[in-house]
Amino acid sequence: MIKLLIVDDSPLMRRLLSEIFTAAGEFEVEVARNGAEAIERLQAVAPDVVTLDIHMPGMDGLACLDEIMLRRPCPVVMVSSLTAEGADETLEAMALGAVDFIAKPRGAVSLEIDAIAPALVEKVRAAASARVSPTLRLRDRVRARATAAVRRPTHSPPGKSHTVLSRPTAPMLPADGLVLVGTSTGGPPALDALLSQLPADFPWPILIAQHMPASFTGPLARRLDRLCALHVSEVVKATPLQPGNAYVGRGDADLIVSRRAGTLTALAAPSSPGYFWHPSVNRLVDSAMTCLAPESLIGVLMTGMGDDGAKAMTELNARGGHTMAEAAATAVVWGMPGALVAAGGASIVAPLERIAAELTAMFPR
Repeated sequence: MIKLLIVDDSPLMRRLLSEIFTAAGEFEVEVARNGAEAIERLQAVAPDVVTLDIHMPGMDGLACLDEIMLRRPCPVVMVSSLTAEGADETLEAMALGAVDFIAKPRGAVSLEIDAIAPALVEKVRAAASARVSPTLRLRDRVRARATAAVRRPTHSPPGKSHTVLSRPTAPMLPADGLVLVGTSTGGPPALDALLSQLPADFPWPILIAQHMPASFTGPLARRLDRLCALHVSEVVKATPLQPGNAYVGRGDADLIVSRRAGTLTALAAPSSPGYFWHPSVNRLVDSAMTCLAPESLIGVLMTGMGDDGAKAMTELNARGGHTMAEAAATAVVWGMPGALVAAGGASIVAPLERIAAELTAMFPR
């Protein structure tokens, strides 16, 4: 059984969420009426996962999350509104250590929550097995590891290599190409950790498919833009692709690559029912392979629930393209990168703090 602590100041939300997870049959459910009560009960309940409302009187969700991460770290799923303010707060929560979020129904909660119940259960089930650090926030942890990695000798003892390479030497890359990044659960802080290590003049445009609602991807792009040397923007219209830029696909749509008047262009296409998750990593990679030769593409698949991106990146690898998967040791959920590794489609497997270095090493200056 998964021990679940539901923290919400709304009696209706506590009751509805309790009913959903109790009916799922694999959860032992406890509730707390506010952040202070959750902290008081943390040790006694010893939850495997917590759902945490952001807006509560007294100790709000962000303050409560910070205390949880200090006192007894465990996977936390935020309960957030689908607004710009809700998105900013949720992204801040993920930077503080939350692994995922649940979007509150926008209409009559009691009428709409049944429709999203399967997704709620799936997210919390995945979060229960997510990797959580007891100490530093993910971004700070990755930056510290990256600094230490630069200072360490490059050789490793047998069986302790930080990467698994199928090609022994760095590839000779063409002048023009694209980096295609796919993430889901745990993705926002992982994207911060990756992009913040790349220089402002990184030679290839970077396209990002992060599974998120449309109201969240704009705030995500703006947050990454503030934190990184690269210019980061959300793709909301046909956008010519330029070096030194990273492009976040709009939520509830698909990010695809096309050629317009000979120029590589990113488009926000209506989500295709042929792909389960959106923005779809598989569709992004498939579209890029129709525009560029495989050797002009680098696929990077990082933390996320499910297997989106594994099929297309395995095909890219088989055609001679370049692919990287985040190692299980650092992935919050090793679903997507794990599926790529299992399919034999990853030419490099590396912990998160090494992925940027592996990328930049492919472009000798």
